[in-house]
Amino acid sequence: MDNRFSLFVKKTPQPLRPIEEGETEETLRADGVSVWDGDVVEMGGMVAVNPKDPADMWYVAKKFFEDSYVPLANLK
Repeated sequence: MDNRFSLFVKKTPQPLRPIEEGETEETLRADGVSVWDGDVVEMGGMVAVNPKDPADMWYVAKKFFEDSYVPLANLK
């Protein structure tokens, strides 16, 4: 990793919901969800929302989600 980066852990849980059957990049964008141009919207991906600003939503790719997140209930 580039030495300009440091490791951080979020202080708050991240609200996420699963992609639903029939959702596409186009339907997510129409609903105000940010989708990075390199992402492929697929089942297993998630939509994250900023709990302090419900209009701030973004797509989390399936692989990134699987590699980076665990349900809060699993940590207790």
